Amino acid sequence: MDKIVALCKRRGFIFQNSEIYGGLNGFWDYGPLGTELKRNVRNAWYDDMVSRHDPLDAPEGAPQAFSMVGVETSIIMHPQVWKCSGHFDLFVDKMVDCREAKKRYRFDHIKGRWIEGQVKDPGAETKTKRKLFITAVADGDELEAALTQRALKIFEMRSKDADKLQWQSDPTSFVTISQSDYVNVLAPDATAPGTLTEPRDFNLMFKTIIGALGTADDTAYLRPETAQGIFVNFKNVCDSTRVKVPFGICQVGKSFRNEITPRNFTFRSREFEQMEIEFFCHPAESQAWYTYWRNRRYAWYTSLGIKSDKLILREHAADELSHYSCGTADIEYAFPFLDEGEYGELEGIAHRGDFDLRSHMEGKLKNENGQLVVEKDADGNPRHRGSGKDLTYFDDATRERFTPHVVEPSAGADRGTLAFLCEAYHEDEAPDDKGQMQTRVVMKFHPRLAPIKVAVFPLLKKDGHPEAAKEIYRDLRSAGIATTYDEQAAIGKRYRRQDEIGTPWCITVDGDTAKDGTVTLRDRDSLEQVRIPVKEVTPEIQRRLRG
Repeated sequence: MDKIVALCKRRGFIFQNSEIYGGLNGFWDYGPLGTELKRNVRNAWYDDMVSRHDPLDAPEGAPQAFSMVGVETSIIMHPQVWKCSGHFDLFVDKMVDCREAKKRYRFDHIKGRWIEGQVKDPGAETKTKRKLFITAVADGDELEAALTQRALKIFEMRSKDADKLQWQSDPTSFVTISQSDYVNVLAPDATAPGTLTEPRDFNLMFKTIIGALGTADDTAYLRPETAQGIFVNFKNVCDSTRVKVPFGICQVGKSFRNEITPRNFTFRSREFEQMEIEFFCHPAESQAWYTYWRNRRYAWYTSLGIKSDKLILREHAADELSHYSCGTADIEYAFPFLDEGEYGELEGIAHRGDFDLRSHMEGKLKNENGQLVVEKDADGNPRHRGSGKDLTYFDDATRERFTPHVVEPSAGADRGTLAFLCEAYHEDEAPDDKGQMQTRVVMKFHPRLAPIKVAVFPLLKKDGHPEAAKEIYRDLRSAGIATTYDEQAAIGKRYRRQDEIGTPWCITVDGDTAKDGTVTLRDRDSLEQVRIPVKEVTPEIQRRLRG
Protein backbone atom coordinates (compact mmCIF):
# COMPACT_ATOMS: atom_id res chain seq x y z
CA MET A 1 0.00 0.00 0.00
CA ASP A 2 2.89 2.37 0.73
CA LYS A 3 4.16 1.85 -2.83
CA ILE A 4 0.73 2.63 -4.27
CA VAL A 5 0.38 5.81 -2.20
CA ALA A 6 3.88 6.92 -3.24
CA LEU A 7 3.12 6.27 -6.91
CA CYS A 8 -0.12 8.27 -6.63
CA LYS A 9 1.85 11.28 -5.38
CA ARG A 10 4.78 10.85 -7.81
CA ARG A 11 2.68 10.43 -10.94
CA GLY A 12 -0.11 12.86 -10.14
CA PHE A 13 -2.99 10.55 -9.29
CA ILE A 14 -3.85 11.74 -5.74
CA PHE A 15 -2.41 14.47 -3.50
CA GLN A 16 -3.01 15.31 0.15
CA ASN A 17 -5.45 18.22 0.38
CA SER A 18 -3.80 21.55 1.38
CA GLU A 19 -0.47 19.75 1.59
CA ILE A 20 1.67 22.93 1.65
CA TYR A 21 -0.07 23.85 4.94
CA GLY A 22 0.38 20.42 6.47
CA GLY A 23 -2.73 18.84 4.96
CA LEU A 24 -6.30 18.45 6.15
CA ASN A 25 -7.14 14.96 7.40
CA GLY A 26 -9.91 13.18 5.52
CA PHE A 27 -9.74 15.32 2.36
CA TRP A 28 -7.88 14.48 -0.87
CA ASP A 29 -7.17 16.17 -4.19
CA TYR A 30 -6.97 14.36 -7.52
CA GLY A 31 -4.07 15.30 -9.79
CA PRO A 32 -4.13 15.32 -13.61
CA LEU A 33 -4.00 11.53 -14.02
CA GLY A 34 -6.23 10.87 -11.02
CA THR A 35 -8.84 13.25 -12.39
CA GLU A 36 -8.91 11.31 -15.67
CA LEU A 37 -9.01 7.94 -13.89
CA LYS A 38 -11.87 8.90 -11.58
CA ARG A 39 -13.77 10.52 -14.45
CA ASN A 40 -13.39 7.29 -16.42
CA VAL A 41 -14.78 5.31 -13.46
CA ARG A 42 -17.78 7.65 -13.23
CA ASN A 43 -18.32 7.57 -16.98
CA ALA A 44 -18.10 3.78 -17.13
CA TRP A 45 -20.70 3.52 -14.35
CA TYR A 46 -23.06 6.05 -15.93
CA ASP A 47 -22.63 4.65 -19.43
CA ASP A 48 -23.24 1.07 -18.31
CA MET A 49 -26.15 1.90 -16.00
CA VAL A 50 -27.90 4.73 -17.91
CA SER A 51 -26.57 5.98 -21.26
CA ARG A 52 -26.22 2.60 -22.98
CA HIS A 53 -29.22 1.04 -21.27
CA ASP A 54 -31.94 -0.15 -23.66
CA PRO A 55 -35.37 0.34 -22.05
CA LEU A 56 -37.02 -1.87 -24.69
CA ASP A 57 -35.15 -5.09 -23.91
CA ALA A 58 -34.64 -6.86 -20.60
CA PRO A 59 -30.92 -7.26 -19.80
CA GLU A 60 -29.64 -10.71 -18.94
CA GLY A 61 -31.02 -11.80 -15.58
CA ALA A 62 -33.62 -9.01 -15.34
CA PRO A 63 -37.28 -9.98 -14.76
CA GLN A 64 -38.40 -7.54 -17.48
CA ALA A 65 -37.43 -4.43 -19.48
CA PHE A 66 -37.09 -1.16 -17.56
CA SER A 67 -36.03 2.48 -17.91
CA MET A 68 -33.05 4.24 -16.30
CA VAL A 69 -32.84 8.04 -15.97
CA GLY A 70 -30.48 10.47 -14.25
CA VAL A 71 -30.85 13.46 -11.94
CA GLU A 72 -28.46 15.94 -10.36
CA THR A 73 -29.66 17.35 -7.04
CA SER A 74 -28.33 19.98 -4.64
CA ILE A 75 -25.79 19.28 -1.93
CA ILE A 76 -27.83 21.31 0.58
CA MET A 77 -31.46 20.30 1.06
CA HIS A 78 -34.32 21.31 3.33
CA PRO A 79 -33.41 20.25 6.91
CA GLN A 80 -36.70 18.34 7.22
CA VAL A 81 -35.42 15.88 4.60
CA TRP A 82 -32.79 14.64 7.06
CA LYS A 83 -35.23 14.49 9.96
CA CYS A 84 -37.72 12.33 8.07
CA SER A 85 -34.98 10.12 6.60
CA GLY A 86 -33.60 9.37 10.08
CA HIS A 87 -30.20 10.97 9.55
CA PHE A 88 -30.84 13.76 12.06
CA ASP A 89 -31.48 11.29 14.91
CA LEU A 90 -29.73 8.10 13.83
CA PHE A 91 -26.80 8.98 11.57
CA VAL A 92 -24.21 8.64 14.32
CA ASP A 93 -21.00 6.86 15.19
CA LYS A 94 -19.85 6.04 18.70
CA MET A 95 -16.81 8.05 19.71
CA VAL A 96 -14.46 8.24 22.68
CA ASP A 97 -12.25 11.14 23.78
CA CYS A 98 -8.80 10.97 25.32
CA ARG A 99 -8.59 13.38 28.25
CA GLU A 100 -4.78 13.46 28.07
CA ALA A 101 -4.12 13.74 24.32
CA LYS A 102 -7.25 15.85 23.66
CA LYS A 103 -8.06 13.63 20.68
CA ARG A 104 -11.23 11.93 19.54
CA TYR A 105 -11.47 8.41 18.11
CA ARG A 106 -14.17 6.37 16.47
CA PHE A 107 -15.07 3.66 18.97
CA ASP A 108 -14.82 0.73 16.54
CA HIS A 109 -11.55 1.88 14.94
CA ILE A 110 -9.45 1.39 18.08
CA LYS A 111 -7.75 -2.00 18.30
CA GLY A 112 -5.44 -3.43 20.90
CA ARG A 113 -3.97 -6.35 22.86
CA TRP A 114 -3.76 -7.26 26.51
CA ILE A 115 -0.23 -7.41 27.87
CA GLU A 116 1.39 -7.84 31.26
CA GLY A 117 4.52 -6.04 32.40
CA GLN A 118 6.28 -3.82 34.92
CA VAL A 119 5.01 -0.24 34.75
CA LYS A 120 5.42 2.87 36.91
CA ASP A 121 2.09 4.56 37.61
CA PRO A 122 1.98 8.40 37.77
CA GLY A 123 3.38 9.60 41.10
CA ALA A 124 4.75 6.16 42.03
CA GLU A 125 8.46 5.64 42.78
CA THR A 126 8.64 1.97 41.90
CA LYS A 127 7.27 -0.23 39.15
CA THR A 128 4.51 -2.74 39.73
CA LYS A 129 3.28 -5.63 37.62
CA ARG A 130 0.15 -4.63 35.76
CA LYS A 131 -2.06 -5.89 32.96
CA LEU A 132 -2.82 -3.25 30.32
CA PHE A 133 -4.80 -3.08 27.09
CA ILE A 134 -2.41 -1.33 24.65
CA THR A 135 -4.24 0.32 21.72
CA ALA A 136 -3.63 1.94 18.34
CA VAL A 137 -5.65 3.06 15.33
CA ALA A 138 -4.20 0.91 12.55
CA ASP A 139 -4.67 -2.36 10.66
CA GLY A 140 -2.59 -5.34 9.61
CA ASP A 141 1.18 -5.16 9.99
CA GLU A 142 0.95 -1.49 10.94
CA LEU A 143 -1.17 -2.45 13.96
CA GLU A 144 1.32 -5.07 15.14
CA ALA A 145 4.22 -2.63 14.78
CA ALA A 146 2.39 0.19 16.54
CA LEU A 147 1.34 -2.00 19.49
CA THR A 148 4.86 -3.33 19.86
CA GLN A 149 6.41 0.16 19.92
CA ARG A 150 3.85 1.43 22.40
CA ALA A 151 4.37 -1.55 24.70
CA LEU A 152 8.16 -1.13 24.63
CA LYS A 153 7.77 2.53 25.53
CA ILE A 154 5.30 2.10 28.40
CA PHE A 155 7.42 -0.71 29.93
CA GLU A 156 10.69 1.18 29.26
CA MET A 157 12.20 -1.66 27.24
CA ARG A 158 14.59 -1.55 24.27
CA SER A 159 13.65 -2.57 20.73
CA LYS A 160 15.88 -5.64 20.85
CA ASP A 161 13.73 -6.96 23.74
CA ALA A 162 10.49 -6.98 21.72
CA ASP A 163 10.38 -10.80 21.80
CA LYS A 164 10.22 -10.63 25.63
CA LEU A 165 6.90 -8.78 25.66
CA GLN A 166 4.29 -10.81 27.55
CA TRP A 167 1.26 -10.50 25.31
CA GLN A 168 -1.86 -12.00 26.88
CA SER A 169 -4.19 -11.95 23.84
CA ASP A 170 -4.42 -11.55 20.10
CA PRO A 171 -5.38 -8.14 18.64
CA THR A 172 -9.04 -7.33 19.19
CA SER A 173 -11.42 -4.40 18.84
CA PHE A 174 -11.81 -1.90 21.67
CA VAL A 175 -15.56 -2.51 21.33
CA THR A 176 -15.09 -5.81 23.21
CA ILE A 177 -13.62 -4.11 26.31
CA SER A 178 -16.00 -3.51 29.22
CA GLN A 179 -16.15 0.00 30.63
CA SER A 180 -14.97 -1.28 34.01
CA ASP A 181 -11.64 -2.10 32.32
CA TYR A 182 -11.15 1.39 30.84
CA VAL A 183 -8.80 2.22 33.73
CA ASN A 184 -6.40 -0.34 32.24
CA VAL A 185 -6.61 0.93 28.65
CA LEU A 186 -3.69 2.86 27.19
CA ALA A 187 -5.28 5.18 24.59
CA PRO A 188 -3.64 5.44 21.13
CA ASP A 189 -1.85 8.73 21.88
CA ALA A 190 -1.69 8.67 25.69
CA THR A 191 1.32 8.12 27.97
CA ALA A 192 -0.69 6.66 30.86
CA PRO A 193 -3.71 4.34 31.04
CA GLY A 194 -7.24 5.30 32.04
CA THR A 195 -7.68 8.45 29.92
CA LEU A 196 -10.53 7.41 27.60
CA THR A 197 -14.10 8.59 28.17
CA GLU A 198 -17.21 6.46 27.84
CA PRO A 199 -18.48 6.12 24.24
CA ARG A 200 -21.10 8.61 23.10
CA ASP A 201 -23.00 9.38 19.92
CA PHE A 202 -21.52 11.75 17.36
CA ASN A 203 -23.67 12.96 14.44
CA LEU A 204 -21.78 12.65 11.17
CA MET A 205 -23.54 15.41 9.23
CA PHE A 206 -21.67 18.66 8.56
CA LYS A 207 -23.63 21.70 9.71
CA THR A 208 -23.79 24.92 7.73
CA ILE A 209 -25.81 28.16 7.79
CA ILE A 210 -28.22 29.48 5.18
CA GLY A 211 -28.63 33.26 5.11
CA ALA A 212 -27.01 36.09 7.03
CA LEU A 213 -28.57 35.88 10.51
CA GLY A 214 -26.97 32.60 11.58
CA THR A 215 -29.69 31.59 14.04
CA ALA A 216 -30.67 28.03 14.90
CA ASP A 217 -33.51 28.30 12.40
CA ASP A 218 -30.94 28.90 9.63
CA THR A 219 -29.12 25.60 10.25
CA ALA A 220 -28.74 23.28 7.29
CA TYR A 221 -26.56 20.27 6.51
CA LEU A 222 -24.25 19.10 3.76
CA ARG A 223 -25.85 15.92 2.46
CA PRO A 224 -24.39 12.68 3.86
CA GLU A 225 -25.73 10.73 0.86
CA THR A 226 -27.13 11.45 -2.58
CA ALA A 227 -30.11 9.08 -2.24
CA GLN A 228 -32.51 11.48 -0.53
CA GLY A 229 -32.27 13.93 -3.44
CA ILE A 230 -33.66 11.12 -5.61
CA PHE A 231 -36.50 10.20 -3.25
CA VAL A 232 -37.82 13.74 -2.86
CA ASN A 233 -37.84 14.06 -6.67
CA PHE A 234 -39.65 10.78 -7.30
CA LYS A 235 -42.95 12.47 -8.12
CA ASN A 236 -41.22 15.13 -10.27
CA VAL A 237 -39.55 12.45 -12.37
CA CYS A 238 -42.78 10.45 -12.76
CA ASP A 239 -44.77 13.56 -13.74
CA SER A 240 -42.19 14.98 -16.17
CA THR A 241 -41.15 11.83 -18.05
CA ARG A 242 -42.81 8.76 -19.50
CA VAL A 243 -41.09 6.28 -17.16
CA LYS A 244 -43.21 3.56 -15.63
CA VAL A 245 -42.49 1.29 -12.69
CA PRO A 246 -40.15 -0.55 -12.68
CA PHE A 247 -37.51 2.10 -13.37
CA GLY A 248 -34.33 3.48 -11.88
CA ILE A 249 -33.16 6.99 -11.06
CA CYS A 250 -29.38 7.44 -10.98
CA GLN A 251 -27.17 10.16 -9.55
CA VAL A 252 -23.44 10.85 -9.25
CA GLY A 253 -22.42 13.51 -6.74
CA LYS A 254 -20.48 14.61 -3.68
CA SER A 255 -21.48 13.66 -0.14
CA PHE A 256 -19.99 14.67 3.19
CA ARG A 257 -19.60 12.81 6.48
CA ASN A 258 -17.73 14.15 9.46
CA GLU A 259 -15.80 10.95 10.08
CA ILE A 260 -14.18 10.86 13.51
CA THR A 261 -11.05 9.06 12.33
CA PRO A 262 -10.69 9.09 8.52
CA ARG A 263 -7.97 6.68 7.45
CA ASN A 264 -6.60 4.22 4.91
CA PHE A 265 -5.83 6.78 2.19
CA THR A 266 -9.03 7.65 0.29
CA PHE A 267 -10.99 4.66 1.62
CA ARG A 268 -12.61 6.60 4.47
CA SER A 269 -12.81 10.33 3.76
CA ARG A 270 -14.90 13.24 4.92
CA GLU A 271 -15.70 14.37 1.38
CA PHE A 272 -16.40 11.68 -1.19
CA GLU A 273 -18.36 10.97 -4.34
CA GLN A 274 -21.20 8.49 -4.68
CA MET A 275 -22.72 6.72 -7.67
CA GLU A 276 -26.20 5.68 -6.59
CA ILE A 277 -29.25 4.04 -8.14
CA GLU A 278 -32.70 4.04 -6.59
CA PHE A 279 -34.70 1.39 -8.42
CA PHE A 280 -38.47 1.62 -7.93
CA CYS A 281 -40.52 -1.54 -8.40
CA HIS A 282 -43.73 -3.29 -7.41
CA PRO A 283 -43.57 -4.75 -3.87
CA ALA A 284 -44.34 -8.26 -5.16
CA GLU A 285 -41.36 -8.11 -7.53
CA SER A 286 -38.84 -6.41 -5.26
CA GLN A 287 -36.99 -9.54 -4.13
CA ALA A 288 -36.33 -10.58 -7.74
CA TRP A 289 -35.03 -7.08 -8.54
CA TYR A 290 -32.82 -7.15 -5.44
CA THR A 291 -31.22 -10.38 -6.67
CA TYR A 292 -30.80 -8.93 -10.17
CA TRP A 293 -29.04 -5.74 -9.02
CA ARG A 294 -26.88 -7.57 -6.51
CA ASN A 295 -25.52 -9.87 -9.24
CA ARG A 296 -25.26 -7.19 -11.93
CA ARG A 297 -23.27 -4.79 -9.80
CA TYR A 298 -20.82 -7.52 -8.75
CA ALA A 299 -20.28 -8.43 -12.40
CA TRP A 300 -19.55 -4.78 -13.24
CA TYR A 301 -16.37 -4.77 -11.17
CA THR A 302 -15.09 -8.03 -12.60
CA SER A 303 -15.80 -6.78 -16.15
CA LEU A 304 -13.42 -3.87 -15.49
CA GLY A 305 -10.54 -6.01 -14.34
CA ILE A 306 -10.96 -6.76 -10.63
CA LYS A 307 -10.16 -10.43 -10.06
CA SER A 308 -12.96 -12.46 -8.53
CA ASP A 309 -10.62 -13.93 -5.90
CA LYS A 310 -10.21 -10.43 -4.43
CA LEU A 311 -13.92 -9.64 -4.52
CA ILE A 312 -16.75 -11.05 -2.44
CA LEU A 313 -20.51 -10.54 -2.35
CA ARG A 314 -21.46 -10.69 1.32
CA GLU A 315 -25.06 -10.93 2.42
CA HIS A 316 -25.72 -9.13 5.72
CA ALA A 317 -26.79 -11.19 8.71
CA ALA A 318 -30.13 -10.34 10.31
CA ASP A 319 -28.48 -8.43 13.20
CA GLU A 320 -26.56 -6.22 10.72
CA LEU A 321 -29.60 -4.98 8.82
CA SER A 322 -30.88 -1.43 9.16
CA HIS A 323 -34.29 -1.12 10.80
CA TYR A 324 -35.92 -0.60 7.39
CA SER A 325 -33.89 -3.10 5.34
CA CYS A 326 -35.46 -6.20 3.80
CA GLY A 327 -32.00 -7.39 2.75
CA THR A 328 -28.55 -5.93 2.12
CA ALA A 329 -25.45 -7.27 0.39
CA ASP A 330 -22.02 -5.65 0.27
CA ILE A 331 -19.55 -5.98 -2.58
CA GLU A 332 -16.19 -6.04 -0.80
CA TYR A 333 -12.59 -5.91 -2.03
CA ALA A 334 -9.38 -7.21 -0.47
CA PHE A 335 -7.62 -3.85 -0.13
CA PRO A 336 -3.88 -4.23 0.61
CA PHE A 337 -4.11 -2.18 3.82
CA LEU A 338 -6.32 -4.87 5.39
CA ASP A 339 -5.25 -8.08 7.09
CA GLU A 340 -5.13 -11.29 5.07
CA GLY A 341 -8.67 -12.56 4.56
CA GLU A 342 -10.31 -9.21 5.35
CA TYR A 343 -12.34 -7.15 2.87
CA GLY A 344 -13.48 -3.52 2.69
CA GLU A 345 -16.83 -2.34 1.35
CA LEU A 346 -16.93 -1.09 -2.25
CA GLU A 347 -20.67 -0.95 -2.71
CA GLY A 348 -23.85 -1.80 -0.85
CA ILE A 349 -27.02 -3.13 -2.48
CA ALA A 350 -29.96 -2.58 -0.16
CA HIS A 351 -33.58 -3.68 -0.40
CA ARG A 352 -35.12 -0.66 1.34
CA GLY A 353 -38.79 -1.62 1.02
CA ASP A 354 -41.14 1.38 1.01
CA PHE A 355 -39.34 3.10 3.89
CA ASP A 356 -38.06 6.16 2.02
CA LEU A 357 -41.18 7.20 0.10
CA ARG A 358 -43.40 6.58 3.14
CA SER A 359 -41.03 8.60 5.36
CA HIS A 360 -41.26 11.63 3.08
CA MET A 361 -45.04 11.27 2.93
CA GLU A 362 -45.88 10.47 6.56
CA GLY A 363 -42.86 11.39 8.68
CA LYS A 364 -39.94 9.61 10.34
CA LEU A 365 -40.65 5.90 10.69
CA LYS A 366 -39.49 3.42 13.28
CA ASN A 367 -39.62 -0.35 13.48
CA GLU A 368 -42.23 -1.47 16.01
CA ASN A 369 -42.79 -5.22 16.35
CA GLY A 370 -41.59 -5.77 12.79
CA GLN A 371 -43.77 -3.01 11.32
CA LEU A 372 -42.70 0.47 10.18
CA VAL A 373 -44.85 3.04 11.95
CA VAL A 374 -44.61 6.83 12.32
CA GLU A 375 -42.56 7.76 15.38
CA LYS A 376 -44.58 9.94 17.77
CA ASP A 377 -43.53 12.56 20.31
CA ALA A 378 -44.81 12.88 23.89
CA ASP A 379 -48.00 14.58 22.67
CA GLY A 380 -48.80 11.82 20.17
CA ASN A 381 -47.81 13.85 17.11
CA PRO A 382 -45.26 12.75 14.50
CA ARG A 383 -41.77 13.32 15.89
CA HIS A 384 -40.66 14.60 12.48
CA ARG A 385 -43.55 15.43 10.17
CA GLY A 386 -43.40 14.35 6.52
CA SER A 387 -44.28 16.46 3.48
CA GLY A 388 -47.87 15.25 3.25
CA LYS A 389 -47.41 14.85 -0.52
CA ASP A 390 -48.71 11.75 -2.27
CA LEU A 391 -45.68 9.72 -3.40
CA THR A 392 -47.63 6.59 -4.32
CA TYR A 393 -47.70 5.26 -7.89
CA PHE A 394 -50.75 4.47 -10.02
CA ASP A 395 -50.34 1.71 -12.61
CA ASP A 396 -52.53 2.51 -15.62
CA ALA A 397 -52.39 -1.05 -16.91
CA THR A 398 -53.46 -2.83 -13.71
CA ARG A 399 -55.44 0.09 -12.20
CA GLU A 400 -53.52 -0.46 -8.97
CA ARG A 401 -52.13 2.21 -6.65
CA PHE A 402 -49.17 1.30 -4.44
CA THR A 403 -46.07 2.67 -2.75
CA PRO A 404 -43.11 1.33 -4.74
CA HIS A 405 -40.39 -0.65 -3.06
CA VAL A 406 -36.80 0.47 -3.61
CA VAL A 407 -33.61 -1.45 -4.36
CA GLU A 408 -30.53 0.73 -3.90
CA PRO A 409 -27.12 -0.11 -5.40
CA SER A 410 -24.88 2.54 -3.79
CA ALA A 411 -21.26 2.68 -4.99
CA GLY A 412 -18.40 4.95 -3.99
CA ALA A 413 -16.55 6.63 -6.86
CA ASP A 414 -13.50 7.23 -4.65
CA ARG A 415 -13.46 3.72 -3.21
CA GLY A 416 -13.97 2.28 -6.67
CA THR A 417 -11.09 4.35 -8.01
CA LEU A 418 -8.91 3.22 -5.11
CA ALA A 419 -9.79 -0.43 -5.76
CA PHE A 420 -8.94 -0.10 -9.45
CA LEU A 421 -5.63 1.55 -8.50
CA CYS A 422 -4.77 -1.26 -6.08
CA GLU A 423 -5.80 -3.96 -8.55
CA ALA A 424 -3.78 -2.36 -11.37
CA TYR A 425 -0.48 -2.15 -9.45
CA HIS A 426 2.01 -4.81 -10.54
CA GLU A 427 5.75 -5.34 -10.44
CA ASP A 428 7.45 -7.57 -12.99
CA GLU A 429 10.62 -7.66 -15.06
CA ALA A 430 11.24 -6.32 -18.54
CA PRO A 431 14.43 -5.72 -20.60
CA ASP A 432 15.91 -2.24 -20.65
CA ASP A 433 17.56 -0.53 -23.67
CA LYS A 434 20.59 -2.81 -23.29
CA GLY A 435 18.55 -6.00 -22.98
CA GLN A 436 19.15 -6.30 -19.23
CA MET A 437 16.15 -7.44 -17.16
CA GLN A 438 14.98 -4.72 -14.78
CA THR A 439 12.11 -4.42 -12.30
CA ARG A 440 9.16 -2.75 -13.96
CA VAL A 441 6.25 -1.03 -12.18
CA VAL A 442 3.16 -1.28 -14.35
CA MET A 443 -0.42 -0.15 -13.74
CA LYS A 444 -2.60 -2.68 -15.56
CA PHE A 445 -5.76 -0.59 -15.83
CA HIS A 446 -8.60 -1.86 -17.97
CA PRO A 447 -8.37 0.23 -21.19
CA ARG A 448 -11.77 1.85 -20.46
CA LEU A 449 -10.36 3.21 -17.19
CA ALA A 450 -6.78 4.06 -18.17
CA PRO A 451 -6.22 7.85 -17.93
CA ILE A 452 -4.22 7.82 -21.19
CA LYS A 453 -5.01 5.23 -23.86
CA VAL A 454 -2.08 5.75 -26.26
CA ALA A 455 1.39 7.31 -26.18
CA VAL A 456 3.04 8.33 -29.45
CA PHE A 457 6.85 8.49 -29.71
CA PRO A 458 9.26 9.52 -32.45
CA LEU A 459 12.32 7.29 -32.13
CA LEU A 460 14.57 10.25 -33.00
CA LYS A 461 14.15 14.03 -32.89
CA LYS A 462 15.17 14.23 -36.56
CA ASP A 463 14.77 12.60 -39.99
CA GLY A 464 11.07 13.45 -40.07
CA HIS A 465 10.23 11.26 -37.06
CA PRO A 466 8.63 14.05 -34.94
CA GLU A 467 6.53 15.31 -37.86
CA ALA A 468 5.11 11.85 -38.61
CA ALA A 469 4.53 11.11 -34.91
CA LYS A 470 2.69 14.39 -34.34
CA GLU A 471 0.40 13.68 -37.29
CA ILE A 472 -0.55 10.30 -35.74
CA TYR A 473 -0.98 11.97 -32.34
CA ARG A 474 -3.36 14.58 -33.76
CA ASP A 475 -5.36 11.95 -35.64
CA LEU A 476 -5.87 9.92 -32.45
CA ARG A 477 -6.86 13.02 -30.47
CA SER A 478 -9.34 14.10 -33.12
CA ALA A 479 -10.98 10.67 -32.78
CA GLY A 480 -11.58 11.39 -29.08
CA ILE A 481 -8.87 9.01 -27.84
CA ALA A 482 -6.85 10.25 -24.83
CA THR A 483 -3.33 10.42 -26.27
CA THR A 484 0.01 11.82 -25.16
CA TYR A 485 3.16 12.71 -27.12
CA ASP A 486 6.68 12.23 -25.76
CA GLU A 487 10.07 12.66 -27.45
CA GLN A 488 12.26 13.04 -24.34
CA ALA A 489 14.80 10.39 -23.21
CA ALA A 490 15.62 6.94 -24.58
CA ILE A 491 12.74 4.89 -25.93
CA GLY A 492 13.02 2.37 -23.06
CA LYS A 493 12.58 5.09 -20.44
CA ARG A 494 9.59 6.46 -22.30
CA TYR A 495 8.01 3.01 -22.28
CA ARG A 496 8.62 2.77 -18.51
CA ARG A 497 6.97 6.12 -17.87
CA GLN A 498 3.85 5.00 -19.72
CA ASP A 499 3.82 1.60 -18.00
CA GLU A 500 3.87 3.29 -14.61
CA ILE A 501 0.79 5.40 -15.38
CA GLY A 502 -1.07 2.54 -17.04
CA THR A 503 -1.10 3.53 -20.73
CA PRO A 504 -2.21 0.37 -22.60
CA TRP A 505 -0.46 1.04 -25.95
CA CYS A 506 2.53 2.91 -27.32
CA ILE A 507 3.11 3.86 -30.97
CA THR A 508 6.70 4.41 -32.14
CA VAL A 509 7.68 6.12 -35.38
CA ASP A 510 11.13 4.97 -36.59
CA GLY A 511 13.34 4.87 -39.67
CA ASP A 512 11.15 2.33 -41.46
CA THR A 513 8.02 4.48 -41.18
CA ALA A 514 9.01 6.67 -44.12
CA LYS A 515 9.98 3.60 -46.17
CA ASP A 516 6.99 1.30 -45.71
CA GLY A 517 4.42 3.48 -43.93
CA THR A 518 4.32 1.32 -40.78
CA VAL A 519 4.88 1.99 -37.07
CA THR A 520 5.49 -0.18 -34.00
CA LEU A 521 2.49 -0.85 -31.73
CA ARG A 522 3.57 -2.02 -28.26
CA ASP A 523 1.21 -3.65 -25.77
CA ARG A 524 1.65 -2.68 -22.10
CA ASP A 525 0.81 -6.06 -20.54
CA SER A 526 2.21 -8.61 -22.99
CA LEU A 527 5.09 -6.37 -24.20
CA GLU A 528 4.28 -7.65 -27.69
CA GLN A 529 5.38 -5.33 -30.50
CA VAL A 530 3.82 -5.51 -33.95
CA ARG A 531 4.13 -3.41 -37.12
CA ILE A 532 0.94 -1.85 -38.44
CA PRO A 533 0.29 0.66 -41.24
CA VAL A 534 0.04 4.30 -40.17
CA LYS A 535 -3.44 4.56 -41.68
CA GLU A 536 -4.58 1.65 -39.45
CA VAL A 537 -3.38 3.13 -36.14
CA THR A 538 -6.59 4.94 -35.14
CA PRO A 539 -8.99 2.17 -36.31
CA GLU A 540 -6.86 -0.46 -34.53
CA ILE A 541 -6.87 1.46 -31.23
CA GLN A 542 -10.63 2.00 -31.54
CA ARG A 543 -11.10 -1.72 -32.13
CA ARG A 544 -9.01 -2.60 -29.07
CA LEU A 545 -10.88 -0.12 -26.90
CA ARG A 546 -14.16 -1.76 -27.88
CA GLY A 547 -12.62 -4.96 -26.59
